[in-house]
Amino acid sequence: MKAILLCAGYGTRLYPLTINTPKTLLEVKGKTLLELLIDNIEPIKDIDEIVIVSNQRFYQNFCDFKPQISSSKKITILNDETTSNEDRLGAIGDIKFALDQLKYKGEIMVLAGDNWFDFTLSELYDFYIQHNKNTVIFGENKSDKKVLQAGGVAILDKNNMVLQMEEKPKEPQGTFAVGPFYIYNAKTVKLLDTYLASGGSPDAPGYFPAWLSKRQPVYAFDIYPRHYVDIGTPEAYYNIESTIDNLQK
Repeated sequence: MKAILLCAGYGTRLYPLTINTPKTLLEVKGKTLLELLIDNIEPIKDIDEIVIVSNQRFYQNFCDFKPQISSSKKITILNDETTSNEDRLGAIGDIKFALDQLKYKGEIMVLAGDNWFDFTLSELYDFYIQHNKNTVIFGENKSDKKVLQAGGVAILDKNNMVLQMEEKPKEPQGTFAVGPFYIYNAKTVKLLDTYLASGGSPDAPGYFPAWLSKRQPVYAFDIYPRHYVDIGTPEAYYNIESTIDNLQK
């Protein structure tokens, strides 16, 4: 299995923090988000390579940082050669780009590079192995409609299989927020071409599992009572350490 880390965004919502620094290299409690991600991937023995997808603007930042990464796994940094928000490939476009560059069609774990979370990816991986099906994560959110509108929202059956999923809904039909953590089997990886050729959006990563759930079983791993936090604005970043402290009480 390959772990694909989506780090090719331009972080415009985080300006001025990310004018010269990719958001994945921002620090939280003394470690970059990238290091926290890789530390969490490390115990999963079946993952043999971690693929960091960057853009032209920040590619050298990741190359310069690579010697500081501590991991037993192969670390590959890819440059999707985009230079701005206007010509970016989008999250799903970057997944396809990485697969093409690697000439790889096997299982993948896909992770966004701008989240803090306190569950282990080993738990997510074990859930995937148990069900032997494509896997997403979810947490219930009944109080903040804006959070639901900003990501994926799923309706699940009693076994946590996705019955319906919508990315960035204007009017959320459920309260299960789906975060940017995905595991896809080899059969599904081959469907990325079909999805994109049929006009599927290459942008936010949740559009693909929403499309997929109508064609193949997709299961959702419940992270409760744990959490993930999207560090999408300067305010969210400046408050992240106090947020973490409050969540861990």
